[in-house]
Amino acid sequence: MPRRLPLAVAVVLLAVASPVHADDAVFPLEPPDTSSPFDTYRTFVAGCDEIYEWIERRQGLVSRDKDRRLLDVVERTFRCLDMTGEAEFLKEYRAGEATVCLKEILDRLPPIEASSIPGGPGWGDDELPERWVVPQTTLTIARVADGPRAGEYLFTQETVANAVSFYDRVEHLPYVRTRPSKGFHNWFVSMPRQAWLAKLVLALPDWFLFRVLGQAVWQWIGLFLLLSLAIAVVFVVYRIAGQKTAEFRGQNLFRYWVTLWAPVVVFLVPIGVNSLLRDHLVISGTTLLTVRFVMDLCILFALVALVLGVNVRIIETIVSSRRMKPRGLDEQLVRLVGRLLGLVVAVIVFLEGGQYLGIPLTTLLAGAGVGGVALALAAQDMLKNLFGSLMILFDKPFRLGERIVAHGYDGVVEEIGLRSTRIRTLTGHQVTIPNEQMARVDIENIGRRPHIRRHTNLRLPIDTSPEKADEAVAIVRGILEDHVGQAPDFPPRVFLDEFNEDSLNLKVLYWYHPPNYWDFLALSQQVNLEIKERFAAAGIEFALPSSTMHIERGDVDVAGERPV
Repeated sequence: MPRRLPLAVAVVLLAVASPVHADDAVFPLEPPDTSSPFDTYRTFVAGCDEIYEWIERRQGLVSRDKDRRLLDVVERTFRCLDMTGEAEFLKEYRAGEATVCLKEILDRLPPIEASSIPGGPGWGDDELPERWVVPQTTLTIARVADGPRAGEYLFTQETVANAVSFYDRVEHLPYVRTRPSKGFHNWFVSMPRQAWLAKLVLALPDWFLFRVLGQAVWQWIGLFLLLSLAIAVVFVVYRIAGQKTAEFRGQNLFRYWVTLWAPVVVFLVPIGVNSLLRDHLVISGTTLLTVRFVMDLCILFALVALVLGVNVRIIETIVSSRRMKPRGLDEQLVRLVGRLLGLVVAVIVFLEGGQYLGIPLTTLLAGAGVGGVALALAAQDMLKNLFGSLMILFDKPFRLGERIVAHGYDGVVEEIGLRSTRIRTLTGHQVTIPNEQMARVDIENIGRRPHIRRHTNLRLPIDTSPEKADEAVAIVRGILEDHVGQAPDFPPRVFLDEFNEDSLNLKVLYWYHPPNYWDFLALSQQVNLEIKERFAAAGIEFALPSSTMHIERGDVDVAGERPV
């Protein structure tokens, strides 16, 4: 094929498939004839010839109708190949690569008599074998046993898989066929789809077309520049997005949603790289498969990140509602359930994407199972805390802002997280207790008490007369009668209840409603001062604390020191 021809075979072989027809008389949805080895062979060769002639006549992408016709011919040709078991993202390229290689091989074979091919002239339908091998080769057309194309004769999966290696072994041989597709494979792997880029490549020095490791020099240069640009874009995007996401989260919900542009861009970058690889650089072979697999893997991870990002923002939108108490148990429950649902969706997306990349679902599930077991063993404490969080969220033994006593710490609940609970003690210190322990420990919820009770003992001297003792009881009862914060069902209680060794014990109990601690202390101070004042006026004294010291004399030596 002359070097001056303008367009690569990739124009047609890597095009997106569409309804098929070989000529204007064929209905677009009618499939190619693959009812026998002869019909499949004839359909395949005729399709390749039409594609080649189309390029030779410099038709290219001259109009929408002609482009549509060309794509239909390509699809009909591809349907002569058994692509069962091939990964979805590789089918299009594999079919194009196998097509040009098989055509190049067939062009180097002597003409085959039509009557020698099963299904040709003189063959009956009941005489068709299960498979037919092209003479002097191992290229095989066989009947499909099962699946949606059962009963059709197609080039076998093994033939398609080995087409490139077969071509490499016969590339040095001369063309034998009368009208061969000369240079079909070279144009497929070397020339861009776009006419302007093809002209630019043809204008380069010859060494730019020299092939190294299956690619032309200009293709390696373009691939390096393209991947470098893609990596730089992703790096800059995440650098900027990471700062803005942290800045807007919890402050500006709308801007926080806008930061989703980062995973969207990262999702689009590999798509753009794949498009440029196919439409401009025309990278082929193992290099293309490797780069495309990596790019599709990046697309999959970016899609998972996008799903998780949308999930987090939906959660933030829900918890920002005015009906939900900030950082309370309801908020934590929404966060936990939302994250679990988001994780489930992300796993489903990952599994579906893995199947598209050709990784069997059983392999993915097995890997996920092994990874899950390893993760569970390595993160037992984390899982315990997670289940502890669930117990706290559903049982609700305390809420945000309530005062509790747990693990000996008395303080106000400051934060209820998925891993731990933070308590601000009355001394101002912050204590972090894992939720696994919070779910097991006894918790005294002071914040939910309906009232504050004071229980104090007033000690009167042991020699206090009965009259003075009775007067003391009356004085305290009078002070507490109808006190501030008294509820009808909780009257104060004052009794002379105990005889101590050196005093009489006056037990005083009263309750304050509602349980406002500082107002309770103010009442207690008022009661204490009034008791002291009225006891002094009545000549009633308080018993002073007393202690007895016992001194035991022991033997001493002549120096006045106790012997050891």
